[in-house]
Amino acid sequence: MNRTAQREAILKELRSVKSHPTADELYTMLRVKMPTISLGTVYRNLEQMSQAGIVRKLETAGKQKRFDGDLSEHHHVRCPVCGAVRDVSPGTFDRIDREIRVLMRDLQCDSFYLELSGKCRVCSRNKDQGGENAET
Repeated sequence: MNRTAQREAILKELRSVKSHPTADELYTMLRVKMPTISLGTVYRNLEQMSQAGIVRKLETAGKQKRFDGDLSEHHHVRCPVCGAVRDVSPGTFDRIDREIRVLMRDLQCDSFYLELSGKCRVCSRNKDQGGENAET
């Protein structure tokens, strides 16, 4: 399989999920269909596609990078315990978006997105039950 076919498969798989996978998670998904693909190929292609603006790289200090195949303007909520990322429903921040766009005219900012932080239901439930994700 050539590089272009691998890149297309990576992009197709990324766009088929809403989970905002890490490169490792995407690699695991791809191995089912492409047993010969390497983790390095997945990492390299994701970085190249993110630099080219084909996918969005979601970075938080100290956490693995996650990737989003949906380039539409939308925001995210991230669980600080497990790192899961979810899309925020479109329109949730319409008023804030409008206000930021007004500010952006003066700042010459090309784009923006908001990332909220809050424990997901699984991590909240585990804390309540004293599970392994519970904070000490």
